[in-house]
Order: sequence, then structure tokens, then C-alpha cells
Amino acid sequence: MQVSRWLGVALSAGVLAMAGCGGDDDAGGSGTPAASGSTPAATAEKFAADTTLGKIQAKGEMTIGVKFDVPPFGVKNPQSGEVEGFDVEMGKAVAAKLGVKPKFIEAISDNRIPFLEDGTADLILSTMTINEERVGQIAFSDPYFIARGRVLVPGDSAITGVSDLAGKNVCTALGSTYEANLKKQAPDAKLKLVDSYSECLELVQNGAVDAVSTDDVILTGMIIQDDTLKLVGDQLTQEPYGAGIKKDDTQMVDFVNGVFKGLKDDGTWAKLHQEWIGKYTGEKGEVPNISVDEAVELVKNN
Repeated sequence: MQVSRWLGVALSAGVLAMAGCGGDDDAGGSGTPAASGSTPAATAEKFAADTTLGKIQAKGEMTIGVKFDVPPFGVKNPQSGEVEGFDVEMGKAVAAKLGVKPKFIEAISDNRIPFLEDGTADLILSTMTINEERVGQIAFSDPYFIARGRVLVPGDSAITGVSDLAGKNVCTALGSTYEANLKKQAPDAKLKLVDSYSECLELVQNGAVDAVSTDDVILTGMIIQDDTLKLVGDQLTQEPYGAGIKKDDTQMVDFVNGVFKGLKDDGTWAKLHQEWIGKYTGEKGEVPNISVDEAVELVKNN
């Protein structure tokens, strides 16, 4: 895989310098605490030893699944070896409030739910849309970001939107919501399902597929890496992201929701949005203030 231009842009802008303070040698090391600051283990709220949060505190480490190849939400910095991005910062804030160190592992679209079910990850922050099917499998925090579905094509493509995808090769990630959305909105498209969006980027760059469809912010990350690509057509869907949590762990849900509410209320969410997303999209972030149930209804209307 080629080293992304996005990382070069971000490094030159100083965005990725935050990771340089981390002393962890793991590829998914902790980096620096989130902008809201860390909570010393001695002063963090203590949870009962037989609860998920108590066990994490006893371990001193929270394992958080994130994307490693999806700027600006989660991307591995080839210079530092740290994973960085908006989702990563949200995860740092959760671990910091618990008084533990975050350990970031790669969670692609297809293994996010299994990682929660088998205990590989304590928390998933991996551009995961809240929808009815997933709510039946795992628990979610309230939404912390709302993306919108779009289509990306090469700059010289004649494709102008989803209506032009019939007979075209279209890439998206296995296990993503777009696997079903494209079958509904572009039933005659030829889907190419891959494990990661970095594969979609390579495929559209070398002409193996005609288009990529996923969330607008993920596609923007691709354009930052390769400015010969472009977004076309209207918004296809709304995609509310939530933190994935093991089913029925209401204590974890309440804790994560409390952390996210604090980030939204004290302005940290807005600062992180500008740092990781707004500076590239030119858009001011709107803080999501909807519940999981409202997010499910939003997706049903896609």
C-alpha cells in the first residue's frame, strides 16, 4: 500500500505531532491523552471488581478497536507507529476518564461486532453506523458523529451519481451498511466487497473499479490522498456513528455516554472535529444530540 498523501499533508500541518508524546512501542499505542485531559488512576471513579469497567481498571488498560486506514477517523502514522484520528481521540477520552491507558487495535468493518462478542475489544470506535440489525447484536453509545453517504469516482468519470452505477464496478467494505444500501439504491451495480477502504482507494486509482461508495468523510480522506478523485451526486444516506459496546453492558453504555456528553458540552468535541475533520472539509461540525433509538429511525429512512 502506498504511503498516503493525507499523512503527508497532516504531518506538514502539525496535526499528527500529537502522537509523538506516546511512549508505547505497540503499533496501537496510546499516544497523548484526549484534549479534555486524563484522569489519574488514583482519582478516577472506582467500579466494582466484577463489572466490565472494574476489570478494565484492574488491568490498567482498555482495548479499543479503531480503523487503521481511514483518515481522518483512524489511521496509522508510518513515522511514529501510532494510530491517530477523530475516533482515536474519542477513545482516548473514554480511557482517560476511567483512569487507564488505551490500547488501540485494528477493527475493520467485518470484525467489529465479533471483537465485542468474543472479548477481543472492550470498545469499538470504528466509523460504525447505528442501525436496527446491529442494535440487535450489540449495544451502542448515543451518536457522536453523523456522516452522509456519497459516491466517489475518478476526475474524468462520466458517472454523476448513484443512478449511473448500473453495470459499473463499485467498491465498498464487507460488513458495512453500504453493502445493503447499494443493493437497494443501485441494484444493477456490480459490487466489489473488500476488507478495508484502503483497498477501495487502490482499486479506483488503478481502474479496477469505477466508483467507491461509503461515508462522505471517509471519501474526503481519499480525496486528500489523491486529488484526482471527486465526489458526485446527492447525499445517499445518513450514517450516525456510535461506540460499539458488548450487548447488555448498560454500565459501559452509561459511562461512555457520560464521557461523550462531557466532550460535547465543554467544547472539546468541536475542537476535535475542527482538528481532524473540519480543516479538510471546510465544514463546521454539528454536535449530534440524538439517541440510539432516534439514530435507528434515521437510518431506516435512508
